Amino acid sequence: MRTALIVWFIFINAVAYLVMSEDKRRARLGRDRVPERTLFLLAAVGGALGAWIAMYRKRHKTRHLSFKIGIPLLLFLNAVLYGYFWR
Repeated sequence: MRTALIVWFIFINAVAYLVMSEDKRRARLGRDRVPERTLFLLAAVGGALGAWIAMYRKRHKTRHLSFKIGIPLLLFLNAVLYGYFWR
């Protein structure tokens, strides 16, 4: 179970980071964007750390109150759930 949890943690956080980075790239190019719903969904299913890191490394969505509050809350929830399933 722990191995699967570690693999999931790495995978979903890498995906969240890459999708958030791609959305920033699309924003700069004026192209179609990744829906905010998708970004929050990735964070909710375990990728909040990757989304949070991308937010601040890429300076993306840092002015949106929903992201400034929502992603850290999901990060906390992810930590609680990962801790629960780690046992």
